[in-house]
Amino acid sequence: MHTIYRYKIAFLTLLLALGSTFLAAQKTGRPNYNFMNKQGKPYYFGLSLAFHSSNYLVQRSDDFTEQEQILSVESVTGPGYNVNVIANLKIGRYFDFRLLPGFSFTERNIRYKDLTGVLVNPNIKVESVFAEVPFHVRFKSEPYNDMRLFVLGGLKYSFDIASKSRKRVENQILRIAPTDFTYEVGFGMQFFFPYFILSPELKFSQGINNILIFNENIIQSNILENVRSRTITLSFHFEG
Repeated sequence: MHTIYRYKIAFLTLLLALGSTFLAAQKTGRPNYNFMNKQGKPYYFGLSLAFHSSNYLVQRSDDFTEQEQILSVESVTGPGYNVNVIANLKIGRYFDFRLLPGFSFTERNIRYKDLTGVLVNPNIKVESVFAEVPFHVRFKSEPYNDMRLFVLGGLKYSFDIASKSRKRVENQILRIAPTDFTYEVGFGMQFFFPYFILSPELKFSQGINNILIFNENIIQSNILENVRSRTITLSFHFEG
């Protein structure tokens, strides 16, 4: 929970910083030369580099309160990074349809403690290499001083190409499905330069489907009802 609070604080801080920059740009009144030079293109492409922090949203089952072996189960946040290509189609002056296929390298842990507080199989680590296809709709503000704000929303399909879930033996503790669907929301700012557009972006992703592969014969699996992915991503888009 402390990690999530830190993310919310960072999210609001970046929002205030971008808003201050945007308002200051309005006062300067400098013409949007670079912006105007790029308005004739109905579509363009680019590259996205990102860093993210990911964990699981874990929901305990009714069996958790009835068993006497596990005291607690919690998700531990892990780092990761993304590399995506960008295909952007403009719809009018303010909207974009965006497709960002690429790869995401992710590490997440689930930690169990027994009744004495000792870790059970410390830091069960789930390392994944996702082939992902995000689809976003983006709404942009009016430009000022070759800059403008935007907000976005969309869906993402992910498949873990490094997953061995279907091949794991029955006595393993944690089995995670290779396929995941998430919804995504975020915001950012575009900076128009003579040869490219730089767009820093902060985005939150929440899993839609339950990715736990249930095994009723294992206590560590039996005490879980639902496992969903959750990610906060800081991206830098280079487009043109």
